[in-house]
Amino acid sequence: MSLQDHYAGTMVSVERYDSLEGQVALVTGATRGIGEQIAIQLAEHGATVYAGARDTADVGASDQRPVELDVTDDGTMRAAVDRIEAETGRLDVLVNNAGVGGPKVPLGEAAVEDLDSTLEVNLRGPVVLTKLALPLLLEGDGSRVVNVSSGMGALGEGMSGGWPPYRVSKAGLNGLTTYLHGEYHAQGLIANAACPGWVRTDLGSLAAPRSPAEGADTPVWLATFEPGSTSGRFWRDRAVIDW
Repeated sequence: MSLQDHYAGTMVSVERYDSLEGQVALVTGATRGIGEQIAIQLAEHGATVYAGARDTADVGASDQRPVELDVTDDGTMRAAVDRIEAETGRLDVLVNNAGVGGPKVPLGEAAVEDLDSTLEVNLRGPVVLTKLALPLLLEGDGSRVVNVSSGMGALGEGMSGGWPPYRVSKAGLNGLTTYLHGEYHAQGLIANAACPGWVRTDLGSLAAPRSPAEGADTPVWLATFEPGSTSGRFWRDRAVIDW
């Protein structure tokens, strides 16, 4: 399938898989909210989906493979990647979705331990998991890393209004995206970041205008990119936005 998308003021062709049949995806934070919907939609596209969860009993979908994965626990991340390699021998899509909001107050009022715990989940976890998954990702041509980011971490949109570790961690996740593109795109890796918008989740609140399924749309869309597609960009509603 070929789509035309707005890209830095020009139109570019994005080649996408019609089906992910035969491909393997790992989604972190897959038991609720946007992550749950990403896992559901990837399975609907035909992928074998490993649903990362701190408690695998929370994964109720019969067409997903629950895998213990806590992004604050290096051992579970390593074990999850090892299991995927042992069972399938491949990893085509890694979706770094797991995240927490952290303290909402300005930085000067935030507790250091709350800053640490937010950065650990939102930034350190994705960096370490991606490192562990890279050998398997790079075995295939055109494997995708999709980082679920936020407009709250966009440098060009300004960052006033509290939530300091959340904003900084999402800016860092965008940095991971551009790094992966610069370092590994020549080896076939496709890395992109997605802003799901304001979504009705525990983090976004019931006042948010978007459903989790709507929030999952762009991350799932990015997960269907074929080899050679656009990489190293930040997307919202299937269009490139500024960092």
